[in-house]
Amino acid sequence: MELTRRELIAAFLGSAVASACKREPARAPIPGAVVDRAVEVGHKLRGGPLPRAQTVEPVDVLVVGAGVAGLSAAWRLMGAGVKDVRMVELEAEAGGTSRSGRNAVSAFPWGAHYLPAPLEDKGPVVRLLREMGAVTGVDAEGRPTFEETLLIQEPEERHYYRGHWYEGLYLRVGATPEDLAELERFDTRMNAFAAAKDAKGRKAFAVPTAHSSDDAEWTALDALSMADWLTREGFRSSRLKWLVDYACRDDYGATSEHISAWAGIWYFAARQDGHGERSEGFLSWPEGNGRLVHQLRSALPPRVLERDVLVHTVEPGEHGCRVDALDARTGQPRSFQARQVVLACPRFLAAHVVAPWRTARPGWMEAFSYAPWVVANLTLSTPPESRGFPLAWDNVFQESKSLGYVVATHQQLRQYERGPTVLTWYLPMSGGDVKAERQKSLSATYEDWEALVMADMRPAHPGITQQVQRLEVMRWGHAMVRPTPGFMWGAARKAAQESLGRSLHFAHTDLGGLALFEEANWFGVKAAERVLAELGQPSSSWL
Repeated sequence: MELTRRELIAAFLGSAVASACKREPARAPIPGAVVDRAVEVGHKLRGGPLPRAQTVEPVDVLVVGAGVAGLSAAWRLMGAGVKDVRMVELEAEAGGTSRSGRNAVSAFPWGAHYLPAPLEDKGPVVRLLREMGAVTGVDAEGRPTFEETLLIQEPEERHYYRGHWYEGLYLRVGATPEDLAELERFDTRMNAFAAAKDAKGRKAFAVPTAHSSDDAEWTALDALSMADWLTREGFRSSRLKWLVDYACRDDYGATSEHISAWAGIWYFAARQDGHGERSEGFLSWPEGNGRLVHQLRSALPPRVLERDVLVHTVEPGEHGCRVDALDARTGQPRSFQARQVVLACPRFLAAHVVAPWRTARPGWMEAFSYAPWVVANLTLSTPPESRGFPLAWDNVFQESKSLGYVVATHQQLRQYERGPTVLTWYLPMSGGDVKAERQKSLSATYEDWEALVMADMRPAHPGITQQVQRLEVMRWGHAMVRPTPGFMWGAARKAAQESLGRSLHFAHTDLGGLALFEEANWFGVKAAERVLAELGQPSSSWL
């Protein structure tokens, strides 16, 4: 049954947004398109047997997948001097959900749009930032300092509520003394979690997650949801619950009732020093984490990466792995014989690709769940008008299921000018049934997305319809792994990290349980160092 416009908006964005919508005068459609290949890409893996090439191409190391994890693996291998490295990627562009785009106005993100400034001067992320000239030095406490132009300019955050914009993410206007007392108590608890260490000196909540303490005192939090933890601890304020829900939707693609309490607390505690300070804040670029992708890519010779290659079978053997693929443009089969393979794709794809798993699917596979997302980029002739606190980098709608939008041109200080700009709008499909959410996102047409994005934007920016010059939509069917209760410290995630034999190694952000750049980078480097060990070329770890 076809939904009415109001029903469509309520289904995707919530009843509050639907109620705020007023009928628009007739207008010309906004030029644009759905630009992803979400339906066709990868679904070829679900068909029957695919052909194998008669000629096999030998290679020392084959990296399958050019998202952040795969690029990080190749970056580490190149750093160790491995010469014979090949990387194949199904998409036309590298970067996965950290990809970016560009038009005549600005570069813009198609997914991840910032990197929290690292607290410590060690690890592969800081190494990468040093390579790109983002680190300017080390302060008196041994923490890295960063190029000032990369730190988010003020104003950083604002949110929209019933006709006005307010500073920050927490709605202080109209808050009762009880609301504010709960916020203070919550912040105190998060600071305590941030400062907590175990007997071995490990932080209870660390970046990356692999550096976190595995003491039961902390990991027991993984057994319940973040919503249940709030209830157990006596937090009742609707404003605080909204803030926590926003955090879970922002980083994990689901509401607090579907997210592990350990992961929910990690969001607030892992990236700060125990005093509520998040180091120097966030690093960002107009193209978001696409800049980090470019840096990783620039470390690789052009010959290393091949795009439009669909790998359909990885078969471990006595002397390495046979890898069968299709040229996605011509349909011609390709085959490789690799001494070592890094399979840098999510588990749900690995289940179709790793030959032994097709007949004996690992039991841990069912523990992995992925949230779909939709990202839209709007090119505007001028910055949007609004009432209240001025345009910020991150602009959140209090009563919408979307996360609002970021301003791609913010770091260029264009929001203070009258020139064109690009706004990047985010919608996590955060319902509990991920399959239903995925189908809903993929079934919506461009006309549906135009109606949804504008319905979300128009109450806060009444004149925006006349300012939008183009709208482009990207659907991510399996955008990020969900750290559901029991997942972060359960047996499944640990088992999934193990190599298969001595030649097949795995790397992806889902192995860390959190869909974050730091996790993908860490697991990519870890897989590469396993490869180096098997090749007899061990070196000092970057981890």
